[in-house]
Amino acid sequence: MQEIELKFLVPESRLKGLLRQAQVKSSEVTQLAAHYYDTPDQQLAQAGIGLRIRKEGDAWVQTIKAGGDGIAARLEHNAPLDNEQVQAMLDSNTLVPDLSIYKNTSVAPALAEFKLKKLAKNLARLYLTDVKRTTRLLLDDSDHEANNHIEMAYDYGEIIHGNDDSQRDVIQEIEFELISGDIDFLFATAKTWCKRYKLCLSTVTKAERGGLLITEQNHSPAVSADLNQLTINKDSSIPAFIRAVVHNCLLQILPNSSAIVAGSEDDDHILQLYIGITRLQAAIQAFASYSDEINPDWLPIIKQTAALINDYRELAYLASHIEPELQKQGAPIVDWTTNIDALKMTPKDAVSANDFQLTLLELIAFTMSDPSLEPQADKPVIDKLAKTLSKQYAKLGKVAQTLQSRKSDKSDSITVENNDLINDDSKSVGSKDIDSGSINSKNLDVENDDIENVDIDDNDEEQAIHELHRQLTTLLYISEFAAPLLDKKKSKKKTKRLVKAQTALNQYRNYLTYQQRYQLKSETDINALYGAGWFAAMLAIDYKHTEKRLAKVIDSSIFQ
Repeated sequence: MQEIELKFLVPESRLKGLLRQAQVKSSEVTQLAAHYYDTPDQQLAQAGIGLRIRKEGDAWVQTIKAGGDGIAARLEHNAPLDNEQVQAMLDSNTLVPDLSIYKNTSVAPALAEFKLKKLAKNLARLYLTDVKRTTRLLLDDSDHEANNHIEMAYDYGEIIHGNDDSQRDVIQEIEFELISGDIDFLFATAKTWCKRYKLCLSTVTKAERGGLLITEQNHSPAVSADLNQLTINKDSSIPAFIRAVVHNCLLQILPNSSAIVAGSEDDDHILQLYIGITRLQAAIQAFASYSDEINPDWLPIIKQTAALINDYRELAYLASHIEPELQKQGAPIVDWTTNIDALKMTPKDAVSANDFQLTLLELIAFTMSDPSLEPQADKPVIDKLAKTLSKQYAKLGKVAQTLQSRKSDKSDSITVENNDLINDDSKSVGSKDIDSGSINSKNLDVENDDIENVDIDDNDEEQAIHELHRQLTTLLYISEFAAPLLDKKKSKKKTKRLVKAQTALNQYRNYLTYQQRYQLKSETDINALYGAGWFAAMLAIDYKHTEKRLAKVIDSSIFQ
């Protein structure tokens, strides 16, 4: 059986109003006491599997959950247990799950990598949950024949460490599970509640939270992009391809956004969320014609969220990474606290914003919709991809030419002739010594500016550099999405060339941004002049390295 559900965290400011809707006359309240099992090193959790024995009212049920077909879908198998046997095992402290019941069931493939007898011997109760669940059945009054039923469940309680009941964590979340009918009704209902009560999507299961409790962690590690999870092949249709790409982006976005709305201020969560959003932005912009179901309202909301996150991230990075490194060079202290405090929104504010949360819901619904119903469903994506990549390459070339003309005016142009395309494996200039010290380029890396098409002022060299960075980043991301459908050997070489160019230009663009930040800061803090001068010097040194990397991309039509 596959359950389809959406889970949300409830902000305290909206809790009373939500409870008035959850605790109606027809709602039911059940006390749920669950024992969760795994190996001491959490092998099941690492495989995305949750295993529990739970008392639901007066009945005991053994449940296993594993990954499903979509972001909101999970495999689930429930097996009623004999109450007297369970109670006897509880009394003797021998209660363990029976794994033999999963043979020849829908969840058997999820356990295929385990030897069940060996696994059963190593299982231990790692944590418990004690939850008061309020459920209410929501019906589709607009279409009685559709038999659309959703169960709303509000959970309030605790997760308790299996060996130390003083270690606890509060549970306060609401779930919407499709019981029967059309999945569109699930998303429409969730959006209504999300609008009304400012709910925030969460992908963190109770099993995951229990695992964090016993390892004394507040949040799971940040999730980076994983193109191995991009489920496409050469027979993929045009609308199926764009759904797979959006799904892949959401696999990076949702875990990181879930951590941030739950209170994480970790740099890695913020960075990986930002990268995920820029990947999504690039995909929707480049592949907009691949589906009639793409909402034009998504892009401006995604772009705005990325910009808000980036404003905070740049300043936080200056304070936490750049300043300590500059001070090692003997620079005077520059305090960025007031600049950070002056920002209108933190990453949590930006991610929790209702328009972004509603957009995430619509994107999840899009990935779970049927691509075969679209007009281009009978057309393979491979032919259209070639045209898209060529078009993006042309945009990159146009911007590069604009920048070349600006640099030419200063006798410092981007050279694209073959005699300049030598092998350049020298280390990044970010690691060269300046004033008897160094700043490592890895520590200076701040990923991608937001991606968009803009008209470039012929006299604005800095704007041209930022636009070139945007176009190159877009080309890199969409070529990575297309790579599984292209010649593997050639695609790998092309992508490697793009990565090198993007990395070099990214560093140059970062230095430019930092120089501007310090220059502006110097108007109120003279100490910032050191940083402004340091990065101005780095820009002068770094450009030759950047232009060589970039020339290798610009000089040839690598997708033809």
